[in-house]
Amino acid sequence: MRRVLFLCIGNSCRSQMAEGFARKYGADVMEVGSAGLSPASIVQDLTKKVMADKNINIDDQFPKDLGSVGVSSYDVIVNMSGVKLPGRIPIEVRDWKVEDPIGREEEMYVTVRDQIEGQVMQLILELRRQARRAAAPERPPRLGRMR
Repeated sequence: MRRVLFLCIGNSCRSQMAEGFARKYGADVMEVGSAGLSPASIVQDLTKKVMADKNINIDDQFPKDLGSVGVSSYDVIVNMSGVKLPGRIPIEVRDWKVEDPIGREEEMYVTVRDQIEGQVMQLILELRRQARRAAAPERPPRLGRMR
């Protein structure tokens, strides 16, 4: 089980969407959290709405500061902030280029949501493949056919 932290600027749109999708579809291979570099005071209403349109309720999620989530307890940070993180972070960092929908129309939230859903699903499939490989018993080499 991999621990994945989704990160954006305010932890009110993108990282909350990613956390919602990961919890719904990837609970078999990952434990997830989200945080922001400069957290907002609320999760945006449009974030909640467009996620609800996908039957994912994120009403209980709230913005968190990166410093308060215990970064070292995670295996991977998925950085959607658009800001390069310091090189001294001792875990794997993956950068996803995702436009910030804050202050934009609902259509932009939908576009961002759909992009994040696709990327989260790719991550889930990758982690499932890794888990299968790790769980597979090592097979002895196949020998040629006997006649």
